[in-house]
Amino acid sequence: MSKHVAREPLRRNSRSNRARILATAREELGRNPDVTLEEVARAAGVVRRTLFGHFPGRAALLEALAEEAAETLRNTVGAGPESGESAEQALARFVLRMWPVGDRYRMLLALTRRDLGSERVAEVLAPAREAATGILERGQRDGVFHSHLPPAVQSAGLMALIVALVESVNTGALEDDGHRIATATLIAAGVPEDRASAVVEEAASAMATALPAHGT
Repeated sequence: MSKHVAREPLRRNSRSNRARILATAREELGRNPDVTLEEVARAAGVVRRTLFGHFPGRAALLEALAEEAAETLRNTVGAGPESGESAEQALARFVLRMWPVGDRYRMLLALTRRDLGSERVAEVLAPAREAATGILERGQRDGVFHSHLPPAVQSAGLMALIVALVESVNTGALEDDGHRIATATLIAAGVPEDRASAVVEEAASAMATALPAHGT
């Protein structure tokens, strides 16, 4: 019994260290993509041995961050469309909900492609791609999105567009809070520009209004 009691604080401490290392790594990699693991350890307030006990190398650390991003993305897109909303509204809200995740992990997307390969990036984005495919299928049936591409292919193209625009924010070529990317996504799906802008503003306003209710 005493051994179990003694081990539990150690486990909690280990989980706390791991979470702190991941949070610090995400911040440090955002500032400097070539930051060393030793520098991450110092910034996280742990010794080098502790970091390497959790992540034996850079690839392992990036893989853990990629899995964290994938889980966050799954939770973000998992709710599905709101009851009664149109496919246009659903796509706008989808991009606006994804934006904070993309903004948080935008440097990681580039690093994952460079260090872990494009296939891993595709795996991370798979939940979002599947959710977008469902929205596009409905929009094509309703006649609000163009239908010259199959929904799955169109979804892959839109995700590539979103990732490219997020990376443009990385380089400083684009400043955005998600609205411009959401509008561009709707336009690419076949919605006229004026209509796309209006739908995004409506979706953003509805989401902002709903925030206090979720926080209670």
